[in-house]
Amino acid sequence: MKELIMAKYGEIALKGLNKGTFEDILVKNIRRRLRHCGKFQYMRRQSTIYIEPVGECDLDEVIEKLKVIFGIGALQRCAVFEKDFEQIKAQSIPYLENALKNAKTFKVDAKRSDKSFPMKTPEIQVELGAAILEAYPHLSVDVHNPEVTVMCEIRDKGAYVSAERIIGAGGMPVGSSGKALLLLSGGIDSPVAGYMMAKRGLIVDGIHFVSPPYTSERALMKVETLCEKLTPYCGDIRFYCVPFTEIQEALRDNCPEEFFTIIMRRLMVKIANIIAERNEYGALVTGESVGQVASQTMQSLYCTNEVCTMPVYRPVIGFDKQEIIDISEKIGTYETSIQPFEDCCTIFVAKHPVTKPNLNIIKQHEHNLDDVIDELMKTAIETTEKIVVK
Repeated sequence: MKELIMAKYGEIALKGLNKGTFEDILVKNIRRRLRHCGKFQYMRRQSTIYIEPVGECDLDEVIEKLKVIFGIGALQRCAVFEKDFEQIKAQSIPYLENALKNAKTFKVDAKRSDKSFPMKTPEIQVELGAAILEAYPHLSVDVHNPEVTVMCEIRDKGAYVSAERIIGAGGMPVGSSGKALLLLSGGIDSPVAGYMMAKRGLIVDGIHFVSPPYTSERALMKVETLCEKLTPYCGDIRFYCVPFTEIQEALRDNCPEEFFTIIMRRLMVKIANIIAERNEYGALVTGESVGQVASQTMQSLYCTNEVCTMPVYRPVIGFDKQEIIDISEKIGTYETSIQPFEDCCTIFVAKHPVTKPNLNIIKQHEHNLDDVIDELMKTAIETTEKIVVK
């Protein structure tokens, strides 16, 4: 029996004249994700991508990969029949056995986009439902809350029958909205921020600051693992590993303790901005949430923004910690994020950091550090290592 997967659009279906561009990107992303699963033929019709295996493949594995591709609203694994109702009825009964044998209730939903098909939608639903009841007498019909919904779609190229509609990742295809650089610390928040911006169609790469010997190799491996957890959603991730030890030591030795955190954060953003511009990124992304720590008060965020010449996206800005944790558990990054390896943001922490910094005072302290910091920043940028995580 011939089977295929129907990937139905999410927001793409609402696009106008540019819809084809988004479709092209989505198909390209699907091809990339399925390249190790086998060979497939792809066809686009009626806000749906038909993914048909050529030869043997594990369709369950294919569905697992498709479930996390942004741009797909829903998935259906379907049997394909000729547009002859007697054939549909006869072959659907054995095909649906696994879905129906342990269920108690069901209903049939039909769609007839091919109006030349002789039966109307209500007739298809009634006749196919009657055939199912005859074959599986333990079932009863529940049109409001069925355990199983049997879909029968009459389209231009054939009839498609399925018993499961799987919710997709939604959002926009990665690559349809430009690319951004994510400040990736190794904590809980920043991977969630990267995931959320990828869902809006951005290619998300990362930048990470390391301070050996204060931060360990295992801390860097933790960040690489977080990137690996994100790749099913974001695609391959390039992240820039910036050596930050000498800058932090210079701040420790020359900066008043209460201003250490905010000035360090400004320097991180300034370096990220320069690297982003050199590599043609359109924005920075952070996992900042208002009021969560000293560097994330309104005044601190204002001071941080001042050094940046490009937009800074903060998709979790209004979330509380539990909301961020819930998403991190959903996408599989939480257990890695809570591993107790120091990152550069947790060393040389001030006992009483300023929470309402005055920008003029901060800039004055930075001006006093210019002779020390400028050359160190140039060296850090020039010695940044780029790592690709697939």
